[in-house]
Amino acid sequence: VQLQASGGGLVQAGESLRLSCVASGRTFSSYAMGWFRQAPGKEREFVAANNWGGGSMYYADSVKGRFTISRDNAENTVYLQMNSLKPEDTAVHYCAAVFRNYYKDFRSRLSYDYWGQGTQVTVSS
Repeated sequence: VQLQASGGGLVQAGESLRLSCVASGRTFSSYAMGWFRQAPGKEREFVAANNWGGGSMYYADSVKGRFTISRDNAENTVYLQMNSLKPEDTAVHYCAAVFRNYYKDFRSRLSYDYWGQGTQVTVSS
């Protein structure tokens, strides 16, 4: 599986962005998808994830109520809608994928087998 993330940019605090991640292959609907981010000097941290059916969604406490993860299996794409952005959201954002597995912790970066290249999100105050 190859992942291509896009949609990052420079915005002001309070504005919105929507990130997209397109996956190659024909079995996208069998993969759980996650978004992670990494700020300079910090470890990569969990942002949001959903399972292969898309019915279960998980969020970091820091983004709950502001970010929404969704997926379009027909388009092999997962989205991250980011509203009410804050300067502390500034980071490179990565999408990740793992094949259907009921025992994986989707909040852990160690659970994912495939990663996109990252897209920079910068929020100015």
